[in-house]
Amino acid sequence: MNLYPLKFIPIYKEYLWGGNKLKEVLQKDVKTTTASESWELSGVEGNVSVASNGELQGKTLQELIDTYKEELLGASVYKRFGSKFPILIKFIDAKLDLSVQLHPNDALAKERHNSFGKTEMWHVMQADPGSKLIVGFKETLTKEEYLEHLENGQLLEILNQEEVKAGDTYFINTGKVHAIGAGILLAEIQQTSDVTYRIYDYERKDKDGNTRELHTELAVDAIDYQKKDDFKVNYGTEYNSSNNMVTCDYFITNYLNVVGTFVKQLVNRDSFTIYICVDGQAQIKVGENIEKLAQGETILIPATINEISISAKDAKILEVHL
Repeated sequence: MNLYPLKFIPIYKEYLWGGNKLKEVLQKDVKTTTASESWELSGVEGNVSVASNGELQGKTLQELIDTYKEELLGASVYKRFGSKFPILIKFIDAKLDLSVQLHPNDALAKERHNSFGKTEMWHVMQADPGSKLIVGFKETLTKEEYLEHLENGQLLEILNQEEVKAGDTYFINTGKVHAIGAGILLAEIQQTSDVTYRIYDYERKDKDGNTRELHTELAVDAIDYQKKDDFKVNYGTEYNSSNNMVTCDYFITNYLNVVGTFVKQLVNRDSFTIYICVDGQAQIKVGENIEKLAQGETILIPATINEISISAKDAKILEVHL
């Protein structure tokens, strides 16, 4: 059969910092008021997405990759990653501050966890007034200076904080200390990895009175102690155009503001393409196949599809491919 644009059932995660924006803003079918994450497209073992539309409804992403290989992923992507889907897409709602954390690079993640590293990016969809992210350090530090502040309970004093609004976008290299602050709803695009080193959690306790595990020793050799202003992403907003946001070894992300109808040629891409609607709603048309893409929805375009048409009154969409 010919492949078509694929939608998937979200996988919901609940943590102590979650809120109700996945339900109220993104209209997700969550049953609690503390839903934290919606995994939109995942090949992570134990959390593999399941198709929700068309003839392949009910098939897992892994089954689709095993069956269609290069047709789904693209020849170059399949050659590089085999049957592992290389990207994880999430929506994250932080009612409370997330823990301060970082992710190891590929080499360290492979050595310690037999995993990919975790390079990621955030696109803020909604932020309460005064909401902030933590990204990196205020000044370059030595390992010893970092540990001294950590042990003295002064870590927050050396962290760089950024007040954010809707549309702000951040690129988070491996090793960069970071945290999503209270009041922020965002889309996250990352390497397929669930390896996180938590270094500070505000001494919070769960409902059973337990604090969450910290990874102080693992983190020390994974942290980038340099002050680098390499995280805020500046991007164009031209209508009906793929405005580049991030290009890295692991993904390319573009910003689309679609008004009317935008025809996108994919013939030379040799990669799957993911569309994430962050505001408004659109229609994706491939031949006779039409799928709605509302705010908070994600769709996967297989590599064999050479052209799509996107129609909207005014929709803001993230376009991701390799």
